[in-house]
Amino acid sequence: MAQLERLIAGGRWPVGTKIPPEPELVAALGVGRNTVREAVRALEHAGMLEPRRGDGTYVRATSDLGAAFLRRVRRSTVLDVLDVRTSLERDAAAAAAERRTDADVTAIRAALADRNGAGRDRATFVAADIAFHRAVIAATGNPVLVDLYAGLTEAVQRSVAQVDELDDDPDGFPGHEELADAIEARDPVAARAAADSYLAAARAVLNR
Repeated sequence: MAQLERLIAGGRWPVGTKIPPEPELVAALGVGRNTVREAVRALEHAGMLEPRRGDGTYVRATSDLGAAFLRRVRRSTVLDVLDVRTSLERDAAAAAAERRTDADVTAIRAALADRNGAGRDRATFVAADIAFHRAVIAATGNPVLVDLYAGLTEAVQRSVAQVDELDDDPDGFPGHEELADAIEARDPVAARAAADSYLAAARAVLNR
């Protein structure tokens, strides 16, 4: 278990990614199948790994502390999560505008195009919206912020889905196009203002 835990904690498989299947782990770790199975089960119990039926096992957290954080987030209200998003995403938007690479802009634009093209397909819209915000966070170049936001993804997904259900026109939320434009233009002031715009719109819907 310790060897597998060290690899996860060291970022071998980032939060949200799938770990290799059992035969590959056996070969990579140089241990038996039973040892791998026991280690995976133990890390699932600790909250660091998450099994998904028919799909494999995914990294949920890179430490016991991260797993405890996830459990706390799951008990939070949507408005509590939005408060945290507001604190993180305003500064992240500005930092992304200052530090972004061309590859970051490409990822942000691709996610935005998927979001805009989702129409009334609720699941596709929510997934694309999450991908957009994670691409913005990634553009900050701050690995701690990336991991922290990854830990919030499930709660953010829940909040986005709830806003989408409550609003007649989820695509009408202002700020997303403007945020992408500001990041591409390396304008941190405009990026922060764009984040303020969509976060305020989400809060208004949730407070109805």
